Amino acid sequence: MSGQKFRNQATLRQKLGFGATNLTFGGGDLKSLEGKLDYLHGLGAGVVYLNPIQKALTNHKYDALDWSDVSPEYGTRKDVLNLAHELHIKGMKLMLDGVFNHMGRNSAMFQSALNDPKSPYRDWFFIGSKYSGGYRAWANVRNLPEVRIENPAVQNYIWGSKDSVVQKYLAEGVDGWRLDTAFELGPKYLEQLTEGAHHAKPGSAVVGEIWSYPQGWFPALDGVMNFYARRVVLEMIDHKVSVRSAGQMLAHMVSDCGIDPLLKSWLILDNHDTDRLKSILPDDRARRLAQILQFTLPGCPVIYYGSEVGMEGVGDPGSRGPMRWDLVTSDNSELTWYKKLIAIRKSHPALRIGDYVPLDTEQLLGFVRRTDKTLDTVIVLVNPSGEPITETVSARDGRLMNGGLLHDVLSGSVVTVYSGMFPVTIPPRTARVFELVDSKGYTPYKRMP
Repeated sequence: MSGQKFRNQATLRQKLGFGATNLTFGGGDLKSLEGKLDYLHGLGAGVVYLNPIQKALTNHKYDALDWSDVSPEYGTRKDVLNLAHELHIKGMKLMLDGVFNHMGRNSAMFQSALNDPKSPYRDWFFIGSKYSGGYRAWANVRNLPEVRIENPAVQNYIWGSKDSVVQKYLAEGVDGWRLDTAFELGPKYLEQLTEGAHHAKPGSAVVGEIWSYPQGWFPALDGVMNFYARRVVLEMIDHKVSVRSAGQMLAHMVSDCGIDPLLKSWLILDNHDTDRLKSILPDDRARRLAQILQFTLPGCPVIYYGSEVGMEGVGDPGSRGPMRWDLVTSDNSELTWYKKLIAIRKSHPALRIGDYVPLDTEQLLGFVRRTDKTLDTVIVLVNPSGEPITETVSARDGRLMNGGLLHDVLSGSVVTVYSGMFPVTIPPRTARVFELVDSKGYTPYKRMP
């Protein structure tokens, strides 16, 4: 986009009454992102999720003018499909952000509905004198008129037909959708949308923004953004929730929701709606504990761009600043740490697809991730306190042989299992991630599945 055209659009936005924080653009686009795929592949990313790219006036793009079109600051629809193609070549996938609960007040559809009682879009929105300002808006933000999802024509346009927004993008090459304010759409319509997505592309994923307890949102969604697990982790590390209570909360979550949908859910520690992780947890040891849990609890760890290099930021626009490519260096300890966590998760199937078994610990948060293969077993123990803790831990797994060795992939320390239990001493604000040691000579696991 030319500098003059960019400035003209900024002037237009200002005339329409948007605040300065909604009008600042960093200059990144889909083509430039395509040029960074080697970095993402080297990091170990499996999926790239984009915040809204639909045509809209603001920088956040949650005020869509047209769900089918791409905002010119970013490129074209063809650029989206080219990006998906290049990601597929590198073994990665692409997910888009679907903002279907509301549109922008300047969309042609809404303006037609608002100004013409006979408009074909009149029933696509909630319009009338009973609403403040003449129409219902999301969270009373006047720029975001809510869409009448109950209208069959709206459903057909968004997800119900092969030419709908959801289905067509998937059929053309995109791999999934993250749904903004999914809780506002409700389980009934989310289930219809998810079915439409799976019809268009079997194996596609639909993940919803759910800030509440995740129980009850499956199978209407394939997965949720697990803000509940995020809060349990952060509250425990901040000592606002006891270790024992945190363990019970996580165990109940798995029991209530089932392991399969949680494995498809996103484990996040920060995103565009929160402060950045390094600002939330400036202490390196505390932050690393949260990151270890992000990569070992059931779910898909999702890294907010820039967190892997230690970007900081509080509030909007502080937490939504452009990527700090100057921090991508070989000596960046945060980047090295994230690469290690990603490699650990990729090399241990139990961390990706395993069951979750809580451990009976007193002062440590402990759990087991396991599959039907004994040697896949991973045992995680976390000490969020400021003091070293020594406990004797029951492994809760009859397949762990007497005299078997457990190796911590983080520190290199080794402990021995006796009668199904093992002693461990964990320093302050430290974790152990134990894997089973399979000796090249004698091994007690030689006839175990």
